[in-house]
Amino acid sequence: MSEFLKNCGNLLAKVIRRPQIILQSPTVNRFSHLGSNPGFNSSNRGVSWVQKPAQSRVGIFWDLDNKPPNSVSPYEAATRLRGAVTSFGVVRYMVVYANRHAFSFVPSAVRDQRKERKLLNQLENKGIIKPIEPYLCRVCGRKFHTNEKLINHFRIHEREQQKRLNQIESAKGKRRVNLVGKYAVKMEKYKNAGRDILTPKVGYGLADDLKRAGFWVRTVSDKPQAADVALRNHMVDMMDHRRVECLVLVSDDSDFVGVLKEAKERCLRTVVVGDKNDGVLKRNADASFSWKEILIGKAKKEAASVIGKWKDCDILKKLEWTYQPQMERDLLDNEREVDYAESTDAEFEDPSNSEDDISLFSKGDGAWWELDSDTDIASKS
Repeated sequence: MSEFLKNCGNLLAKVIRRPQIILQSPTVNRFSHLGSNPGFNSSNRGVSWVQKPAQSRVGIFWDLDNKPPNSVSPYEAATRLRGAVTSFGVVRYMVVYANRHAFSFVPSAVRDQRKERKLLNQLENKGIIKPIEPYLCRVCGRKFHTNEKLINHFRIHEREQQKRLNQIESAKGKRRVNLVGKYAVKMEKYKNAGRDILTPKVGYGLADDLKRAGFWVRTVSDKPQAADVALRNHMVDMMDHRRVECLVLVSDDSDFVGVLKEAKERCLRTVVVGDKNDGVLKRNADASFSWKEILIGKAKKEAASVIGKWKDCDILKKLEWTYQPQMERDLLDNEREVDYAESTDAEFEDPSNSEDDISLFSKGDGAWWELDSDTDIASKS
């Protein structure tokens, strides 16, 4: 029995002397096998997990009076704009405001392309010119020697698409969900093919391209400044609810200067995208880019340096001393009141109540200037 107790004591002493392994990180992933058992792998001892800083939320607000350049399609311009803005944080909101005329407007470059295509169709029908490669239907794969035959053929797929939409709209519940899943690939294939073949009925397909790029397109009334007022109110509402930390405005309209100043007062970052090189908006924004810089990718490269400058400014603001006159006056008044109270207490203090005077008079019966003789000192002792 004594040997058993002795062995238990030795085992307990070894456990107590065993060094403890402490992780440097206060938070460990509970689903990590190595985190739950730190002694499982000796190579992971002392490893700290560094959490990435939270990215700021970004909102894109587009006044469609500032239209994308005609050199690329609206979808590609919107996609590149979003790609450049993602360098500033996570894009949470993408909003476009315009009236009905902005979507029905057809640029001169698009009109010229349509005229050239119409002339080429006439020459192809007469046999004067022939295409280098036959026209391919990207829905069924059939090939045609003229563009007009491809367009006439594509009307068959257009009727099929309309039948699918009617079936989905008439169905309900689980049957509707099954039909959407069944026709999803075919409908997407039709949309991609019809974008290059069919001519948009309204404008040049600006609204459809922006929706495809992920923007929320909002059409307002045709009243003057209706789009500007609606966009301004939307931006202010986002700032009131603190839903964004970085505000990207696509516009050249000077009416938005007040919104940019208010955003800077609320400590929000502001970025302006526009065609004017030295506009009022760009002078009041933290950063600005042109459409050319967005399309060639220069804006995305410069975003890193812009974010670095923002971080340096934040550090300097924390270190700098700001003079606050009212606070300094209050501190000075408090000090004067304390000094005045101490001085008044010293003037009206009763000298008879002091301990030094009481001890002085209580030491002897004689006068304070009379010295004690040696006999008096001996008698007192």
